[in-house]
Amino acid sequence: MSTQSRHFILGYGSLISSESRAKTGETGQVWPVKLHGFERHWALISECYGMSSVAVVKAPEKSCNGVLIEVPYEQLPLFDEREKGYHRGEVRSDQLAKYQDTPLPEGTYWVYYTDKVVSPNANNPIVLSYLDVILSGCLEHGETFAQDFLDLTQGWHQTTLNDRQSPRYPRVQPDLDIAPLNALLTNTVTLTNKELDIHYEP
Repeated sequence: MSTQSRHFILGYGSLISSESRAKTGETGQVWPVKLHGFERHWALISECYGMSSVAVVKAPEKSCNGVLIEVPYEQLPLFDEREKGYHRGEVRSDQLAKYQDTPLPEGTYWVYYTDKVVSPNANNPIVLSYLDVILSGCLEHGETFAQDFLDLTQGWHQTTLNDRQSPRYPRVQPDLDIAPLNALLTNTVTLTNKELDIHYEP
C-alpha cells in the first residue's frame, strides 16, 4: 500500500452526508457508487449511545450503495476513530459500479465492515436522529439513490425510535427538513405516521 496514492473511503451510512463527514476530517470529491460483495444491515456495533448503526458484511452476491470519498492519507486515523468497532479493509475497483457517467478515480479503496451482524434490540434501536442524517446525505445524490439506500438495507423490521426530541446520535443535525425524510420512511420503518411526525425541538 502506497501512502502516496490517492485514498478513498466507501461511505454507506452517515458518511454519505457531506455535513457529517466535515465533523470528522478533511475530505475531497465524492462519487455515488454501488459496492458489490457486501450487504448492509442494521446492527449493534456499540452500546455507547443506546442506538444501532448500519454496517456491511461480506456477501458475494449482494450489493449496497454509498459514496466514494477522497480522504488524504493522514486523515484516515480520524475516520478510523469515528468508525471504531468496524474493520477497515480494501475493496477492488471491479467491486464498484458508478451511478453517473463520470469515471471513477484510481487509488486505494477502503470500506469499514463487520464480521457478523448483531441485531438491534429494545435498548439499542434504530433511531431517527441517525437515520435522518443518512437520508439527508442520500438526497444530496437524488431520490433514486435514497430509495436504493432503503431497498439495499436489511433489518427494517427491527425496533425504531423517534428520538428527535431527545437525540441519541452524537452528530445529530436538528435543523434538517424532516418532511422529505418522513416521506421516504413512511412505508419502511416500524413507526406510525403520527410517531414519525414528531419534530426536533427548536
